[in-house]
Amino acid sequence: MKFDISINSTITTNIDEYIELYNRLMEKTFNILNINRDAIVSVTFVDKEFIHELNKNYRGIDRPTDVISFAFLDDKNEIIKGDDIPLDLGEIYICYDVADENRKAYGNSIKREICFLFVHGLLHLLGYDHMTKEDEEIMFPLQEKILEGELS
Repeated sequence: MKFDISINSTITTNIDEYIELYNRLMEKTFNILNINRDAIVSVTFVDKEFIHELNKNYRGIDRPTDVISFAFLDDKNEIIKGDDIPLDLGEIYICYDVADENRKAYGNSIKREICFLFVHGLLHLLGYDHMTKEDEEIMFPLQEKILEGELS
């Protein structure tokens, strides 16, 4: 499997260290989910104002959030079926400032928060959600399984 993770930033914080981590986390995610496809993902680090506008315009929620994903595919079956063409999964927007606030609130490192948000966003791109209790019981343990042992 080959992954093309495009990382962009509209903030001044250096995010270069996450490129290798994100590739490793994406590979682990695909292995756990038994997806054997080349894939493309775009990740953009943004400030609170930018993500607030995204959240308001696309989700109808008038406040900043930590991560928003825009999946290019609606059907999980499109992801799993084999193809030689790399799969363009979509876009993940991560708000570094909200991640930093979460880090302080949860007692985590910023690296753990930034990686958690990537995995969370990636799972959304792969068709996972947490709108119901049943969905949460699938997605949340999966996030932890993917992150396990990756940030030591």
